[in-house]
Amino acid sequence: MTDLIVVSNRGPVSYAREGGARVERRGGGGLVTALRGLLSRHRVTWIASALGEEDRAVAEENGGEAFDDVSRDGAPYRLRLVAHDPAAFELFYHVVANPLLWFIHHYLWDLGSQPDVDVRAWHEGYERVNRGFADAVLAELERSPGAGVFFHDYHLYLAPAFVRAERAQVPLAHFVHVPWPQSDYWRVLPDPLRRAVHGGLLANDVVGFHTERWAGNFARSCADLVDARRDGDTLHHGGRSTLVAHHPISIDPSEFDELAQGADVAAAAGRLFEKRPEQVVLRVDRTDPSKNVVRGFRAFGELLARYPEHRGRVRMLALLDPSREAIPQYVEYRAAIEREAAAVNERFADGDWSPVDLRIRDDFPQTLAAYRDYDVLFVNPVSDGLNLVSKEAPLVNERSGVVVLSENAGSHEELGDWVVSVSPFDVVGQADALHAALTMDPGERGRRAAAIAAHVRAHDVSAWLEAQLRDLSRVTLRQ
Repeated sequence: MTDLIVVSNRGPVSYAREGGARVERRGGGGLVTALRGLLSRHRVTWIASALGEEDRAVAEENGGEAFDDVSRDGAPYRLRLVAHDPAAFELFYHVVANPLLWFIHHYLWDLGSQPDVDVRAWHEGYERVNRGFADAVLAELERSPGAGVFFHDYHLYLAPAFVRAERAQVPLAHFVHVPWPQSDYWRVLPDPLRRAVHGGLLANDVVGFHTERWAGNFARSCADLVDARRDGDTLHHGGRSTLVAHHPISIDPSEFDELAQGADVAAAAGRLFEKRPEQVVLRVDRTDPSKNVVRGFRAFGELLARYPEHRGRVRMLALLDPSREAIPQYVEYRAAIEREAAAVNERFADGDWSPVDLRIRDDFPQTLAAYRDYDVLFVNPVSDGLNLVSKEAPLVNERSGVVVLSENAGSHEELGDWVVSVSPFDVVGQADALHAALTMDPGERGRRAAAIAAHVRAHDVSAWLEAQLRDLSRVTLRQ
């Protein structure tokens, strides 16, 4: 068992008040779910932002220090909540991390008109919050000098360099869960800012990505933008060496098996449809521009126009979680989603059949029920670091469902042999792919579905976690 300091913007739990009493809620998101597996294997201190009022109260009660907690499965760990200055955090999260960096990672900016980069927000928000995280890491390293540090995602690009400046030999790793764009797209940022991003990541001993494609893009952008020298899977920059690795994240199959058979899922299944259509096309996403929901609805409308035999027989069930609704671009995109769904329904609805069933709310039991019951899973992101839906749903599906998957989803690198591949920008091509999936031979459907499920079971989240730790051990031994 080793000492690890895990650093992420969102923590494993959050706190709230219900009926005047404090309650602890399990943290949301795939990253938190994946990292929970570390808690039972290592002595973990988790550093995260205090995101709500009750989080901040907990942080204050503990004097900003780490305190003991226990995970849902009984694993002990220590949690340190960082209560950032509210004005700085607003700039950090709502101006820089989202949307500026998120939009860069997913190629979402219309560069003819956007963005106007706010350098003040970078220094007073993003940089300041990253320094706060780094200070918390350094304080925990005083307590556990031999610990390794495991940073996560695009919120924390600057923190590793701040830690490295004070602790030259501490093992640092950073996993980037989003796509890494090609180097020219980083020129959206002024030169000092893009150098800070790349230099911050190169302060780590290991930088990990979900796919070989994203890792390769990172290595090339480091060479192009900060003159790093590449030697195989290692980058040399500023007198340091950084291993660039790629390991696709996954899920805990046993957890999903258990959850999918729960009573709440059975109850949700009874509410999915008043009358189930012959075939269901399912999409499960957030209301995020990178998820490409609007083009997905257009593609479904094109399917009904080009292949009228599906009218009255097939319905798209779109289960969307509301996302980042304090950010104008997300508010506008949600409205566009609702308009497009209404347009398809207005064009093709007939009697008691409407083609698109759009539900925007956070309802995980409903999602699991839909996972079990789809005929086609439609996943068409503009770009995605991995996309766990494409692994979760086939694992528990009971209808040999076919997966239609964007070639720009990171999971396509693993699952490409067993899916119907699409370009996320080709609406007609997506319509044809949906038709191919809906009419696929039952034997072929079963073969593909079984292959995906077997792959996910063989390459679970434990394998992903162990790969990260092997990389960190490898560079530590090399040092």
